[in-house]
Amino acid sequence: MKRLNLIILGVIALLFSVNITKAQENADKLKLSGELMTDQRFLLDDPNDWAWNENRLTLKLDKKITDNSKFYSEVWLRNIGLPQINSSADLYNKGIVDPYNLEIREAYVQLFGFLTKNLDVKIGRQRIVWGTADKLNPTDNLNPYDLEDVLDFGRHRGSDAISLDYYFNSEFSLQGVYIPFFQPANMPVGIFANALTPEMEMPQGLTLKDFNDQINMPRYNLAESSTAGIKFKGFAAGFDFSLSYVWGRDGMPLATYNTFTPVDTMGGISIHSDLSFYRTHIFGADLAGSIGGVGIWAEAAVFLPEHEQIMTTDLSAMYPLSPVPVTQDTVILKKETYVKFVVGADYNFANGSYLNFQYMHGFMNERGRDALNDYFFLQYQMKFFDDKLKFTPLAGGFIVSDWNDVKNNYALIYAPALSYMTTDNAEIILSTALFDGKGDNTFAKLAGYNMMMFKLKYNF
Repeated sequence: MKRLNLIILGVIALLFSVNITKAQENADKLKLSGELMTDQRFLLDDPNDWAWNENRLTLKLDKKITDNSKFYSEVWLRNIGLPQINSSADLYNKGIVDPYNLEIREAYVQLFGFLTKNLDVKIGRQRIVWGTADKLNPTDNLNPYDLEDVLDFGRHRGSDAISLDYYFNSEFSLQGVYIPFFQPANMPVGIFANALTPEMEMPQGLTLKDFNDQINMPRYNLAESSTAGIKFKGFAAGFDFSLSYVWGRDGMPLATYNTFTPVDTMGGISIHSDLSFYRTHIFGADLAGSIGGVGIWAEAAVFLPEHEQIMTTDLSAMYPLSPVPVTQDTVILKKETYVKFVVGADYNFANGSYLNFQYMHGFMNERGRDALNDYFFLQYQMKFFDDKLKFTPLAGGFIVSDWNDVKNNYALIYAPALSYMTTDNAEIILSTALFDGKGDNTFAKLAGYNMMMFKLKYNF
C-alpha cells in the first residue's frame, strides 16, 4: 500500500511539473487549484486532551481535453490523527510516528454530446450530489457517507460510477447512474468513534466481558453489489425540483446474528455478532427556490427495505443441556416505508447578516418509523469590514428523541465561531463546540466533549 501511495504521489508530482508551465500559458486548457487546511481541536475540560489533528492538502486538476471532453480529479494528501505509539517497534514505523494517508476523492472523464448532442456521460470516481437542503440531504444516497468527522455534516466519498445526463431542453433533464461496487460508510474516528454506535442493553444478571463481530459484505457481482439510480430534474414557477429513485444498500450494517457464550460463573459473557448490509428502495423528491427574498428548500426520501430485517440471538451455549437450540428472533426493521425529510430557509439582511434555519426528521444513521428523531438547526452570522470579519454568535442545534419525555431525551449543540479573511484566499476560523444532552441519540453521546477549534484555510 505504501509503495502504491508513493507511485501515485510520483505520478501527480510529474503531471504537475510537466503541465504547470503550460497551464500558466493556456489557463483555459489546464486548471490547477486546491486548498491547504489545518484543523486543530482540544477539549475544554482539564487536562485539555487533544481531540483532532488534521493537515490536509487538496489538489484539483481540471483539464478540458477537447471541446467535447474533460478530465477532473481531486486528491487529498493528509497528515491526520495523533501518533498511537505502544511499543518501541512502533518507532520504526513512520506511518505510526507520523500518520498520513492519500485519498483519491474524484477522478473521472466527462464526455459532452456522447452519441447525441443532448447526452453527457461521466465515467470514473465521482461525487454525485443529490438534494437541495443545506448539507443534510436524505435523498443523497448514491455515494457512501464519510463519517470520519461527525461534525462535518453531509460529507460523502466518491464512487466508481457511470453517470449519464440527458437534457430535454434548458429546463428539464434526466440522469441515470450505475455504481458496480458497493462501498459501506466509514465510521467516525478519534473521540467521535462511538457516536454512531448504538448502546447494547444486557439482560439482567449478565455482564459483557468481550465483544467481537464479523461483517458479511455482499458478493461482488452484478446482482449483489450494484447500486443504481435515476433522477428527473426540472425548473418551473421559479423553483428547481427533482424526483429520484435509488436501488441500493444501506451503508451502515445491522446485526443479524448474535452468539452469546458464557466466560465465567458470575454472569460474564462474550458476544459474537454477524453484521450485514440490507437492500433498500429509496424514492426522493426535492425543491428549492425563493419567495420574497427568502430562500426556501424542502427535501424528502421514502425508504422501503427490500426484506424484513431480523436479528437472531443464539443462547445455545448458555443452556448446554437444552435438547434443542435456544434462539430468539427479533424484528429490528420492518418491511414498511418510513420517511426522512428536511425543510429550511435562509435570508440575507440589508446590513449583511445572514440567517439559516433547518428542521430535519431522521438522521443518516436512523432507520424505521419509530426511530427517527427531530433536529432543529439554526445559524445567525454577522459580517463586518467588507465581509472580511464574520461573527457567528448563534449556531448549533436542538435534537429531541422522545417528545413525551424531552428532559431525558434531548441533545443540544452550541457552536459559535469567528472567522477572519487575512487575505483574499486565506481564512482563519476560531470556534467552539459545546454539547449537552441525555438519552440515546447521536449528539447526546458527545456531552462532556466540549472543545475549542482552530482552522486555517488557504486556497490557491
